[in-house]
Amino acid sequence: MTTNIPVQSTNVSDLSYISKPIGDLFGELPVNPDKYTRCLLSEDQVGFYKANGYLTQVRVLTDEQCNRILDEYQRFLLWNNNKENSSGKNDAHLLDFPEKEFLYEYHSNQSEDPNQVVTHMLGHWRVSPLFHDLLFMPTITVPTSQLLAALHPSQQTLMPVQFWHDQLFAKPAHQGGQVAWHQDYSYWTRTTPMQHLTVHIALDDQTEENGTVHYVPGSHRWYRNHDGKEGPLPITDIDFKDMDSIKKVLTEEEIQQFQPLPSLLKKGHASFHHPLTVHGSYPNRTSEPRRSAVLNYFAEGTRSDTDEPLLNGIPAIARGELLNSRFFPLVFDPKWI
Repeated sequence: MTTNIPVQSTNVSDLSYISKPIGDLFGELPVNPDKYTRCLLSEDQVGFYKANGYLTQVRVLTDEQCNRILDEYQRFLLWNNNKENSSGKNDAHLLDFPEKEFLYEYHSNQSEDPNQVVTHMLGHWRVSPLFHDLLFMPTITVPTSQLLAALHPSQQTLMPVQFWHDQLFAKPAHQGGQVAWHQDYSYWTRTTPMQHLTVHIALDDQTEENGTVHYVPGSHRWYRNHDGKEGPLPITDIDFKDMDSIKKVLTEEEIQQFQPLPSLLKKGHASFHHPLTVHGSYPNRTSEPRRSAVLNYFAEGTRSDTDEPLLNGIPAIARGELLNSRFFPLVFDPKWI
């Protein structure tokens, strides 16, 4: 069983050493089980997820919490900086704080096209107390536990949840770019089994005009056989440039079923999606930015399927070993209810 015992370190600037909430966003984890049970999804919500592979409009943050996070967000944006020496990819060296070394990835513009700007990063939970505490919020972790269990072969109603990694996706006004259609597990086959889930949190109201995330209902059933196992579709565009590149690898039946729907998330609301659910988002051409925070989780019992580091800059976990380290803390256990 994974435990949350903080490791003492002289390097207190790395918040991965603190495997429980610091208290800056919502206080401490509840002691009263009722505070967890009030975060449970309804049977209808779970049923919708099982049928479609995603669920939208779940309130997880207050407007005040969103505003505090948006203030913190500014540390990570280089939209107004002179970036003559950067294409937009792997340019964390331009950030103005020493803890940038703890980020797993940083791209001020992953597309490298100045007219299609998407800031994308991983690992900010190790740098920011607010983003650190976000991953522990019961409004997020309790529904995650339910939805991981909903399609799990164990047929449980709740499962222990561990954190995988975070992401920020930010699209500036007028020239915000697209994120091409993809399945998340295509990027995560270095972990096994596939028992993951993603939470996309809107920090601004999302509209079709500003690039809301879209989902393809039922696409969580789209897989390919890899060495006798069910696996994801191949990666077709890692840098978001070709919106429809995934269609090159779809079957005729999948293309007929390819009917994306906009999530239209409201500020402080989240969508939860399966690791095979095809999703993406179109450009932002409005006069305001579109910013989101993404949290990725997996069920306890997930193992490494590589001998290489699972994320940039962290120690490798040998193939076949459980993902038990300070970088993958336990964020929810059904025993707490």
